[in-house]
Formats: sequence, structure tokens, C-alpha cells
Amino acid sequence: MNRAFLCGLAAVTLMLGGCSKLTEANYAKLKTGMSYEEVTQLIGRADQCSETVGLKHCVWGNAERGVTADFVADKALVFSSQNIR
Repeated sequence: MNRAFLCGLAAVTLMLGGCSKLTEANYAKLKTGMSYEEVTQLIGRADQCSETVGLKHCVWGNAERGVTADFVADKALVFSSQNIR
């Protein structure tokens, strides 16, 4: 393979990796009662989750831009967002 093709392939891979599922459109699709798996299909895997006595709290993104969700018995109870576009 030639060098230009490999450079182009690397650039496309980097661009696709930068595509985020944390969008207003996807956030609007999140509904109370969804399972964790259904949520991850829409917005991807959580960056961080913690569990305490049956409550699972997950964060996608960070404090400046992201989504948080609380799950009880694997069902979404509450969603919140910060600066998603």
C-alpha cells in the first residue's frame, strides 16, 4: 500500500472516532424506563458508573459537556444534560 493511502485511512479513522453520540437529538430520545443497554445504544458506553444499594449513577462526557442518568433495577429513572449540542 502506498503512503498517501495509509495517511488518508488514518485521517478518516481519527475523524470517525471523534464523532460523538452526545447530541441534543439523541438526548431527546432518552426516556424514563429505558434499560442501561437501550441508553448505551443511543449515546454509547458511559465514561463512568457507580452503584450504591440498587441505584446506578452513570456519566457520559464530563462536567462541562455530558449526560448523567440514574437507574434503578436497570431502568432509567432520571436524565440530565449539560451543554450538549
